[in-house]
Formats: sequence, structure tokens, C-alpha cells
Amino acid sequence: MIVLIGGESHTGKTLLAQRLLETYHYPYMSLDHLKMGFIKGLKNPPFSVEEDSKIAAFLWDIVLGIIETCNENEQNLILEGIYIKPKDVRILLDSHPFSPIKVFFLIFSKQYILKHYDTIIAKENIIEKRKETDSISKEQMIKEHSILKEQCKSYHLPFIEIHKDYEHEIQAVTL
Repeated sequence: MIVLIGGESHTGKTLLAQRLLETYHYPYMSLDHLKMGFIKGLKNPPFSVEEDSKIAAFLWDIVLGIIETCNENEQNLILEGIYIKPKDVRILLDSHPFSPIKVFFLIFSKQYILKHYDTIIAKENIIEKRKETDSISKEQMIKEHSILKEQCKSYHLPFIEIHKDYEHEIQAVTL
């Protein structure tokens, strides 16, 4: 089975992937690691660290190759990252309707962000230790999550919207 976990920055995608690893023993790969491998490993990477849309487009073909290889070999893998976009996932699911692919997009509700913004920022390094933090305003975070929610709805993709209690609501995620 392939598990795709998408969502905006700071939603706990890597934390969820780690928990699924511990529960189901499926390995996971953060697309952030793949991105940084290109940036640090190539003399002239095809993008800079700030070019999210360019990175997403570049990485998606690689992600598709990884998914295809895992499916051919009947291997399980969790892929997570902000570079997993609803439109791309919809195209993938439509072109591989019988492939064992499970999708989760993590989204914070506006109310959750308003109430827990400081905690969200404080926990950004809970799994990955970031050298530099993303300085995202509360307003920008609300806007990004609202846009992602609408994209998930328009592409008929499942999402988990955190409303009140992150730990309790995230524990409901099962494969």
C-alpha cells in the first residue's frame, strides 16, 4: 500500500508518518529529504529551496516513479510533504484506480489556528529539526489551509481537518 500525506507546512505530516511507521511498520519518506538531497547533492540543482511550486512540479514525476516501483514490487511506503498537491493526486488516482493508494491531507480549521497558533509554531521542530523556521503569519496560515481544503473538496479527496484537539483527532487516522 502507498500512503500519501499532504498538507501545508506545520500540520504534522512527518509526525503522522512517524506514527504510522510505528503502528504499521511501513517505511516513510519525507519529500523534504528528497528536495534537500537534490539541493545539497547537485552542483546546479534545478530549483532553490524557496521555489515551492517549481519543487512540487519537479518532484512529482519522481514520486510517481517511486509509487509505480513500490506497486510493482508490492511494497508499502508512506510519502509525505507539502509537495503532494490535490490536483496531482486526483490525476494519479484516476489513472490508477485499482492501485492500493491511501491519501490523507492534513488541514487546520480557522478556529484551530486562531486558538492554537503559538503551539503550532512552537511544535514545528517536533520531528525534523529545522535550521531556519518558516515565518508564517496567522492570517497566511488560515488562507493556505482554506485554499487546500477547497482544493481537496473540488478534487474529491479525503482530508482530516483538525478542529479542537490535535492529538485526539490525529489518533483517528488508520490505514
